[in-house]
Amino acid sequence: MTITAEKIYKALEQVMDPEIPVLNVLDLGMITSVKVGDGDAVLIKMIPTFSACPAVELIRQNIRTTVEKELGASVTVEIDKEAHWHSNRMGPAAKEKLKNFGIAPPQVYNGEAYSEILMHTACPHCNSKNTYLRSPFGSTLCRAIHYCRECGHVFEHFKPLE
Repeated sequence: MTITAEKIYKALEQVMDPEIPVLNVLDLGMITSVKVGDGDAVLIKMIPTFSACPAVELIRQNIRTTVEKELGASVTVEIDKEAHWHSNRMGPAAKEKLKNFGIAPPQVYNGEAYSEILMHTACPHCNSKNTYLRSPFGSTLCRAIHYCRECGHVFEHFKPLE
């Protein structure tokens, strides 16, 4: 079997985020490059969503084992030190998956006042913007906690980051 970038990306669709199991590493925009080298050795470069993310090593391991299993290749996964992750790397489909999972997706962030963005977060349950920030710290570093005055849900918000 010839190993191609397309086959690698197809295998990566199976590598889910351990903290948000409806999103894979491609949905999150964590993969910066894939290369096939001599002897079908595969090099995958990735970036963590947050620099102190406790799941980075688990994700690296899951990438390596999944691609090796699917393609029968030797796989190396490196942290890409030339790139940094930002929430704008997530596409509309990933944001819709987050919303359907009950987590408010990050808004597009272009350097505007960060506190304003956090304060105006739509509820993923009823779409109301009549919400307020309860805590800038959620269950993980990448999330904040909000309360919806309309439907009464407490919900997490995936923080926007540039």
